[in-house]
Amino acid sequence: MATTTLTEDMALRIGLAARTLPDTDPARLLRVLAELVGLPPSAERLATVKVKDLKQAGDGEFAHLDQSELKAALAILQGEGVEQPDPPPAVEPYTEGDMPDSIRVACASDHGEELDGHFGAARRFLVYQVSASEIRLIDVRTVDESQAGDDRNAYRAGLIADCQVLYVASIGGPAAAKVVKRDIHPIKDALGGPIRERLQALQGILAGKAPPWLAKVMGHAPEARVRFEREEAEA
Repeated sequence: MATTTLTEDMALRIGLAARTLPDTDPARLLRVLAELVGLPPSAERLATVKVKDLKQAGDGEFAHLDQSELKAALAILQGEGVEQPDPPPAVEPYTEGDMPDSIRVACASDHGEELDGHFGAARRFLVYQVSASEIRLIDVRTVDESQAGDDRNAYRAGLIADCQVLYVASIGGPAAAKVVKRDIHPIKDALGGPIRERLQALQGILAGKAPPWLAKVMGHAPEARVRFEREEAEA
């Protein structure tokens, strides 16, 4: 099947929609759409498609998928939320050791400096070094699906393997397991919003009595963490 007849807008829709479906690349989704609406897919024909149609097409290739996943993919195919991503913010200079008692935090983002990315579909991860007194954006890591291979969750977790904390708008169980396996603590924040507001709240925790898991990633001595646990139990 030739894909060269796809418009730029339709190619973007198919690419983004495929990212919301487990184990699905654009070529697989296009095969299903070919049976459903013909080639090349058009906005007019896709506008008439229902979730049940997508679930049944291609001899039920997507029949096993969750209704919410198919609904999200179909919304993208029909043009909802499809726009060019905002440019990422500028990275600030950073050298290892610049910020004592700091941790590295990844934030899934699609637009500017907003916490609005689903782990499995975010366009990029903004990586911050955070201490009680400073927040510094040290890297912007763009997701390249062509490098993901068969395990997209493992690929994405690998992109942020040097981080200790992950803020994300949403994340599924299997993906969270991949993140935790990398010793990254995932924090789901469905409300989203400005990333720096979330990180400022984290600064308050770093400045006070950090919970044991956070004290560990900050490199605090074990006796300090034990003392914190004992004080919490006695409180």
